[in-house]
Amino acid sequence: MIEIKNGQLKISVRNLVEFLCREGNLDNRFRGVSDKNAMEAGSKAHRKIQKSMGPDYQSEVPLSESIPTDRYEIVVEGRADGIFANNGVTYIDETKGTYGDVKYMSEAVAVHRAQAMCYAYMYATGKALDNIGIRMTYVNLDTENVRYFEEILTIVEIKEWFDKLITELRKWGDYTYEHTAERNASIAGMKFPFEYREGQRELAVSVYKAINRERNLFIQAPTGVGKTISTVFPAVMSMGNGKGDRLFYLTAKTITRTAAEEAFSIMREGGLKFKTVTITAKDKVSMLESETGPECNPITCPYAKGHFDRVNEAVYDLITHEDVVTREIIEQYALKHQVCPFEFCLDVTYWMDGIICDYNYVFDPHVKLKRFFADGVRGDNIFLVDEAHNLVDRAREMYSAEIYKDRFLEIKKLMNGYSKKLVNALDRCNRNLLAFKRDCPEDYMILESDGIFSANMSSLAEEIIKFTEANRDFPFIKELSEFYFEVMHYNDMHDRLDDNYMVYCEHTDNGFMLKLFCVNPAVNLSECIAKGLCGIFFSATLLPINYFKELISGNKEDYAIYAHSPFDVNRRLLMVGKDVTSRYTRRNETEYLKVCDYICKVTSGKKGNYLIFFPSYKYMQAVYDCFMSLGNPDDYDVVMQSSNMTEAEKEEFLRRFDAEDKDRILLGFCVMGGSFSEGIDLKNDRLIGTVIVGTGLPSIATTQQLLRKFYDDKENCGYEYAYIYPGMNKVLQAAGRVIRTEEDRGVIALLDDRFLSPQYLSLFPAEWSNYRVVTQKSAQEEVLDFWNNMIYNVMENVFK
Repeated sequence: MIEIKNGQLKISVRNLVEFLCREGNLDNRFRGVSDKNAMEAGSKAHRKIQKSMGPDYQSEVPLSESIPTDRYEIVVEGRADGIFANNGVTYIDETKGTYGDVKYMSEAVAVHRAQAMCYAYMYATGKALDNIGIRMTYVNLDTENVRYFEEILTIVEIKEWFDKLITELRKWGDYTYEHTAERNASIAGMKFPFEYREGQRELAVSVYKAINRERNLFIQAPTGVGKTISTVFPAVMSMGNGKGDRLFYLTAKTITRTAAEEAFSIMREGGLKFKTVTITAKDKVSMLESETGPECNPITCPYAKGHFDRVNEAVYDLITHEDVVTREIIEQYALKHQVCPFEFCLDVTYWMDGIICDYNYVFDPHVKLKRFFADGVRGDNIFLVDEAHNLVDRAREMYSAEIYKDRFLEIKKLMNGYSKKLVNALDRCNRNLLAFKRDCPEDYMILESDGIFSANMSSLAEEIIKFTEANRDFPFIKELSEFYFEVMHYNDMHDRLDDNYMVYCEHTDNGFMLKLFCVNPAVNLSECIAKGLCGIFFSATLLPINYFKELISGNKEDYAIYAHSPFDVNRRLLMVGKDVTSRYTRRNETEYLKVCDYICKVTSGKKGNYLIFFPSYKYMQAVYDCFMSLGNPDDYDVVMQSSNMTEAEKEEFLRRFDAEDKDRILLGFCVMGGSFSEGIDLKNDRLIGTVIVGTGLPSIATTQQLLRKFYDDKENCGYEYAYIYPGMNKVLQAAGRVIRTEEDRGVIALLDDRFLSPQYLSLFPAEWSNYRVVTQKSAQEEVLDFWNNMIYNVMENVFK
């Protein structure tokens, strides 16, 4: 919105007035409907008015105004909807479309009036007029009824108003100018805050080169390389050299944001002037507790009432006093200025140098920050994507859409007696799904297309818009709005359908479902990446690299590097059990007892904390039951992950690993791919070993079968793409919990003979080349030798 480049602050009239002239309440009950309405109905309204006004009506007239200052030039520009003359007075026409009843409008919307006044000032000064008229035209898209709001202003009046607007704009422009100069000066003298570890300098240089060449970069970097500081530092240096205006640090999990916050903190200690904000999810930052979640409307929330009257003052107060914006800071200023904390936080992001947030805010089509990523908007953004192996599955969720037949019947019950048109639209969609349901076999059915259903869904969305605009007091407005978003998501994803999608229907536990499944999200993701300079994608488990390139950027020519581990491989024992398996056909008590025996032998060499990872909750429970039935010594403590654990329960689970009891063995039974297999940092003696049971293959679900079919048909690698690669990434993540620092030492046991096949060995990272093949008989000896050597090495260093 406000950027100063080449000595100019350029801003559109629309952005100017929506920033400085907005007022009133925050109301999310109608926002999604209204936004879509404004976008689609506005262009229709313009065409209707322009056709009806005759040949003397000038439409889409480009106008601009240049205002010099002592530091930069302000350029305001845009297109007036229409210009016409009436009774000797020239009028600027601002046209808006709506489905609401225009006869109930008592005055023009303030932002629309401000938009007309900006154009009126530009035109009047350019033509040396003494006065000029403005007209706000509102058109009902259904009835074509029109409501006008007109007034005539003198050049003195309109100049005084416009000068005040520019004075307010200069306040923000001066802030931007001064902060950017201060930030860049601090970057110029910055040094890397640590001594480079092995491979770390090459990693940082590669990131810097990729950003300056505006190329995507994929980084496979094992734990301990220092991925966060090695990506953040060169990105900040690039910004100081004019490459990039803003840095997005994107994560899949809340816990991994701490590393980014710490990296910026370390650089600030070295003199960096760099403002960052961490975006907290809406349901966690709401000032009011509600069983149904945050409700942002003036009826239920005092912070929503008059929010836009106060929010700019709140933003300016914060950005001129804070460099590190956390959830606590947002809540503090939101309370002080009585504004909605979540929307306030989103406004604050615009004035920050770095934004730490979830993937959603960049990649999700409905959650992404419209300030930066709206259609037609591109900025000099740098995207640092942490734990990038998670992005593929997350993107598939974002860009897929599913709709359940029962939802149409639920909403129909609410609508009966309120809108016959809307009930009929719901009926049409329900009948379409009923036809699919009758044809669908017991499991699922792949479809060539969804037929006429998509057209009926578009009609349904339009009927919901019309009804919502005209019936704002509808008692079930919340339920209807939520359903509208489901419909719109389906319609939006339908617009994206291409060869990367599969359409299918399925009988599920939640009812009959129709799904648009985004198999390969690369086209959609690359569209988002193109909103910036480049994406830097890094993870400890980004193998095989071409698999991730294909599914994230879609470009196998993107840069890629492999950062080698700086840790001594002799401080870690990696064993592969060749006489055990987790194959479905061999899941029986005999194999469960083998796993139990391995657990006992792996933990026999040293008392301490161990994590045991299983392919599923069911498998974990079976092994747990066997283990507890063996009558193991009392020096074992076993804690087990459960499904749907609360945050407090997860914290309590991890607290068990803080215990100082060296005389007991703590076993944490967990599920691969779950909360404890990545993103947790159990350093030193908090974790000295892990046992990984199985190859991590995803369960045989409909989506996995479709993935396999899609890639078999395309590249004859369906099993690898659907099962092996996702599974092996879970294994690598789980194994990565053990060695976190140079002082760490520990044992990793992979229990499945499939790991020794060429297909799996080719996916082992380079630092795994010293693996040992073991059996039930030899495993204990390997473990004892390892820990004895560790003791010998420690004593040798002491005597040195």
